[in-house]
Amino acid sequence: MFFDKPFHHLTFQDVAEFCRRGLPEGKQLDYKYMLPKNHEKFAKTIASFANAMGGIIVVGVQDDKNDKPKPPFTGIPYHEKMRNSIEDIIQTHIDPIVFVDINICVNKPGDRMFVLINIPQSNLTPHLVGKLKRAYIRTGQSSRPETIVHPDKLPWLLDHRQKSERLRHILYDKAESHFDNYLKTRAASPAGEAVATLSVVPLYPEEPLTDYKHLPALIADSSTRAPYGVMADPQFPLLPVQDGAAVISNKRGILKMTEFNAYGLVMNKQIVSSEEMVNGHAAKTVRVETLAQNLMLFLITARKFLEKISFGGPLLFRFKMNNTRALRVLLGGKQATALEDYLRLERALTLPQLQTSLPEIWENIMHETAWSLGLQASEKEIRALGEELRKEAE
Repeated sequence: MFFDKPFHHLTFQDVAEFCRRGLPEGKQLDYKYMLPKNHEKFAKTIASFANAMGGIIVVGVQDDKNDKPKPPFTGIPYHEKMRNSIEDIIQTHIDPIVFVDINICVNKPGDRMFVLINIPQSNLTPHLVGKLKRAYIRTGQSSRPETIVHPDKLPWLLDHRQKSERLRHILYDKAESHFDNYLKTRAASPAGEAVATLSVVPLYPEEPLTDYKHLPALIADSSTRAPYGVMADPQFPLLPVQDGAAVISNKRGILKMTEFNAYGLVMNKQIVSSEEMVNGHAAKTVRVETLAQNLMLFLITARKFLEKISFGGPLLFRFKMNNTRALRVLLGGKQATALEDYLRLERALTLPQLQTSLPEIWENIMHETAWSLGLQASEKEIRALGEELRKEAE
């Protein structure tokens, strides 16, 4: 979170440069100079992030009276057992334990370090701390950065997650409707066509992660271009929607929409079927290569956007495709007829996974997609296609 490169690629110099930006502590950021002697207090900070929106702790930095990092940014003396100490604190004082990412960033001489602790938003809440089994949530307020949740109020924490799930469904349904509404304004209809929907959304959205006014610049920076296509093409105007903006294009008669929401949702909808002549017969056809291209561009674009809004919590990826029954499916020289009425694939993802394992994620989704559409494509065949597409897009 808060960085433009994968978490485990961050260096000592990256952390120093980050601190020079002067970002104050808040709902998703905390500075510590050393591990507190009161281990339960430190566990409280970790659990409060996990119970709320997730966050990051930077160890090795003092903060000033305004909760901003205070120079010099030289870290703390190197301690080889720091990682073990943090993991012991979590296992001893938090129930259920919180799974965190730890990056020990050491300077070139090897005698000083910063420690980054990335705490994801958890789906195992409430995480309780200490012998008294108290639950805390992160508030971001300087006077009370963590607030205790009374045991009688624990159902509220669970209900809070349920409200987030309802919000996630609302964000998703609204974004889906925008494409249909746009088609209606053009007196167009996707009836009978196969429409593919790709989406990534925070599993537990709570509040906007950016101001909607910043979306035009964020979308322009996140757009991904390759010789085979563009995701969120900047040459097309943005269409404002509530808490978001959509890029809708009709290039070469192909209608598609990519929407970005201030809560962290990214969605792409596109008509992917067409009438084609194959072996002298006309039929509704979809090419797996087209789906593969869209997925590669989408995953890279979503990764860029999530990096820029600094979201580090769990994500829900979804791929849907309707009107697939009797659709002719092509991949290279192979063809099949789809028997399913529709497809729906879901994956639990995180931004670090998109940063470090995007090829594997893409391959897994595409192999299942081809299989579900009736094609027995080999893993080697899918992998080779993915390597070619990614090379052209990144």
